[in-house]
Amino acid sequence: MTMRRVGRVPAILVALSAVVAMAWVVPPPQLRILPLGDSITGAPGCWRAELWHRLRERGHTAIDFVGTRTGGACGPTYDRDHAGYSGFQATVIARRNLLPSWLATARPDVVLIHLGTNDLWHGVGTEAVLAAYGKLVEQIRAHNPATRILLAQIIPMAPRGCASCGQRVVALNRAIPCWAAARSTARSPIVVVDQWTGFDPASDTNDGVHPVDSGFRKMAARWLPAVAAALATPVTSPR
Repeated sequence: MTMRRVGRVPAILVALSAVVAMAWVVPPPQLRILPLGDSITGAPGCWRAELWHRLRERGHTAIDFVGTRTGGACGPTYDRDHAGYSGFQATVIARRNLLPSWLATARPDVVLIHLGTNDLWHGVGTEAVLAAYGKLVEQIRAHNPATRILLAQIIPMAPRGCASCGQRVVALNRAIPCWAAARSTARSPIVVVDQWTGFDPASDTNDGVHPVDSGFRKMAARWLPAVAAALATPVTSPR
């Protein structure tokens, strides 16, 4: 009798331990990623679809693209939320204080910024664009001081009727790394993502500005390692 009772105790304990362990298994929080930009991000912004699939193929499934808009017919199902506004300038977004309400809706942990193309196209200079970036970063951190910011050195541009646009992009991209390094913090790092190198506006866009599939693939490939690195950092945003 005694031998049988002793023999059953370990089995019961093992079963209870399994139940307790299952109760304590909590899925990792989804990383909320806000793609922020203009038509290159929003219409159709197929780099978002490409990035989404590449992340999931590498096992990064705890991700949630967020934003104030939904769109982009770019192949198989993907998370279509974003904040890409066609024609918008970084300076206008900053001057009109548009970003705080977008952040309140999206509640991002990571913000991917590709902005400045329309500013440069309309003759706005590097200093004004950087000042706009500064205000946007302040607003992002005011919403969540631990937001990780991925800032693109924007893709090249060579539109008809703007012979100086290409050089304006070069000037802005050259200034971005030092600007970002001076404003990056341990809690809210600004990671510069080089979207310029290797991108050919003649073959990777349809008009010198807006990417075709080859351009979108290149953009996704550039975003991928920076986003994957952000996924390795614990989420600390308010929920």
